[in-house]
Order: sequence, then C-alpha cells, then structure tokens
Amino acid sequence: MRLVFAGSPAAALPSLLALAESEHEIVGVLTRSDTPQGRKRVLTPTPVAAEAERLGLPVIKTRRMTDEVSARLAALEPDLGVIVAFGALLREPVLSLPRLGWVNLHFSLLPRWRGAAPVQRALMAGDVTTGAAVFQLVADLDAGDVYGTLEHRLTGDETAGALLDELAVSGATLLGRTVDSLAAGTAVGVAQTGVVSVAPKLTIDDGALDLRRPAREVLDRYRGTTPEPGAHVPFDGARLKVLELREPSPEPAPQGGDDAGRDAASSPPGPGALVRSGRSILVGTATGPLELVSVQPAGKRPMAAADWFRGLPDRGAPHLLVSPLPEGDHE
Repeated sequence: MRLVFAGSPAAALPSLLALAESEHEIVGVLTRSDTPQGRKRVLTPTPVAAEAERLGLPVIKTRRMTDEVSARLAALEPDLGVIVAFGALLREPVLSLPRLGWVNLHFSLLPRWRGAAPVQRALMAGDVTTGAAVFQLVADLDAGDVYGTLEHRLTGDETAGALLDELAVSGATLLGRTVDSLAAGTAVGVAQTGVVSVAPKLTIDDGALDLRRPAREVLDRYRGTTPEPGAHVPFDGARLKVLELREPSPEPAPQGGDDAGRDAASSPPGPGALVRSGRSILVGTATGPLELVSVQPAGKRPMAAADWFRGLPDRGAPHLLVSPLPEGDHE
C-alpha cells in the first residue's frame, strides 16, 4: 500500500522505521515544523523529519493543517494514513484523503487515557497496567474503532520516558501487523467500551511534588513527569529539579561523621524534611521517606543529591522541600 506517515517525536521513530522496512511504500512523511532548540535557539527538525530525510522520504513540515498541506497530501494519492504522536489534530478533508482513512498508534488501552499524555497520566494515576492500541482515526478525540491492542504490566518504578521507549518499540510491531491486515482486507475494528478518561498535555505545574502527600502518590507523580515536564520541589525560593527519586533501600547508617547530627537512624523525617541516612539522602512524606538520588538546583548542573546536601548551610533547623500552606488551609 501507499502510506503517508505522520509523526514528530522520537517515540514515532520505531514505527517509521518498521514501515519503511516493510513491503509497503511510504510516499510522504508529515511532521511538525522546525523549532528553536537549546540556549542558542537553533532551528532544529523533529526526530521524525531528520530520520525521514536520512531515509530519502518526501517530508512535509507544518505548524497547522492548511489547504496547501491538504493539497500536497492529496497529490500523494495514499491508500492509508498512519499517525504516531504527530502533535496536532487531523480534521476533514484530511481525514478522508487516504482510501482507507487513517490509523493511529496510541500509547494506552483505550478508552482509558485519551489525549496527548497517556503514558504520563497512567503513571501519575498509579495504574498497574497500560499498553498501546491501534485505532481508526475519527473526528472525535481518540474515539475510533480499535484494530488491536497490547498490554504492558507496570513495575511501579519506571518513569514516563523509559515506559514510552518500551511502548514505542512494541507498539511499532502492533502497528505493522495492523497495516498488513488492512492491506489484506482482514482487519476488524472493534468499538471502544468502558470508562473514558482523558490525558491532557502536561504543564510545568504538573511536575510539582507535594511532599505532604503519601509516599506512593509522590513517587507516582515523579514517575509520570520524568523527564518532561520535570519533577520539582520548592527550595530557597526557587525550583529544585528532582532528577531521580525512589523508594529507600535498607542501609545501616554509619557511626559518627560530620553530618551525624542530621542522620535519620532514630526517626523518619517529617513531610518535606531532609536527612542523611548512611550514604543516602531521605526526604519525608506523609507516610514515610523517599530517597532523593539526584537533583539539579536552579542555575546549576545536575548532581548527586548527597553532594548537593553536603553543600547546604547548617542553620540549626531541618531543610524543608515544601511550600508553606496558605492561611486557613492547614490540614
């Protein structure tokens, strides 16, 4: 079949490569326009654009679906459109341009987590199972008939970035099988059933960790917002980025030492309080401590939490990673 592929981030690359190596022909690649990246704001193509150009595939870059883009897609005369994390909604007449319409690889078990951030929202909610689905694209958000799914059991410690990498690879295999079945005329779409939940795009505020909440809830929010938009806690009037956070591993605390007075051997820290326990830095939550492994202070490079902690001034009071509650809002 003649395929048009629409995608932008690195998560779409396994699908692009799988289809490029298949018996089908990719006649065009639709992706987002170049964007300024880095401190020097250099215009940079999307990962999909860069890979498509390496493969010698025709590329259409756009910020929005204009009449010109629609005309260019129509001229390709595609049999099927395939979309993986393109980053924009497709509307008519683009939806009807390919002979068989469009199929979408979505990283959740629909109808759970329809929207832009299914992987992140699943982890933030503490889901124990997620997966991927290939469905027929329709005008309503992620609501079309499903051609196939795969389930993925969660371990409870993976981050959104790592999970997305896994699903991108396994999902590409699922997508390839679906495209083959559509070409053979054997694909059967099944209507979505169950409770619908939505997964809107995350903002920087979604990465704020409230250490007054239970440890499991704090850890799940960290997992869902790592690496983007990034987990963080308030410290000294700025955001302290939390690059790695985990359940503490049992380790006997050493005797003596420069920071022995701040050891956590005798009692767990309160919500937001920092203490040293052996070689680990623990931070308290409502139900128990978590281990702070690596951080990035405002305006500085990433560093081990132990190194950061060692450089803190000892003011005779615990260092806290929580903002004061508003007046009248104390629990």
